[in-house]
Amino acid sequence: MNSEELSLQSRPKRQPPYGVILHNDDLNSFDYVIDSIRNVFHYELEKCYQLTLEAHETGRSLLWSGPLEGAELKQELLLSCGPDPVMRRKGALPLSVTLEELPQ
Repeated sequence: MNSEELSLQSRPKRQPPYGVILHNDDLNSFDYVIDSIRNVFHYELEKCYQLTLEAHETGRSLLWSGPLEGAELKQELLLSCGPDPVMRRKGALPLSVTLEELPQ
């Protein structure tokens, strides 16, 4: 093995980005979803509205992408918001949020 091959083998492998995906549900109010996204990601109101609308219309939207640890934290923060308190008596659950490995 020459030094160039050794150099290529010893380089750390780049970790793939992960996406935080919001899935549509009919249990939490639109306003609650927007507020939850705004509180966790600190996006402008218009961006939160667009992300919520995308999930509502297509079934899902990409809220954030980055390292796995960051994605896990964002997912946990959204889940910790709990269900919409206004809709709780109708069976609302915490937001449906998953992580997905994204192409590099």
